[in-house]
Amino acid sequence: MNQYKYVCPKCRNRQYEMDEIRTTGSVLTKLFNIQNKKFTVISCTRCHYTELYKTSTNKFGNVVDFFFN
Repeated sequence: MNQYKYVCPKCRNRQYEMDEIRTTGSVLTKLFNIQNKKFTVISCTRCHYTELYKTSTNKFGNVVDFFFN
């Protein structure tokens, strides 16, 4: 069961899927493949409209990402 009161702005559906993505930011992070930007992704299960919400990242996760990617 979803814990947020989400309503799709396009089709008014209340069911969604939530996920997370990480991306690179500046030239140096792209060069070393350090994914230092983190986003929560909310997608409507009916029309697939998707919204991204920027969330904070921790420095330790960025270091681990650098060594294991």
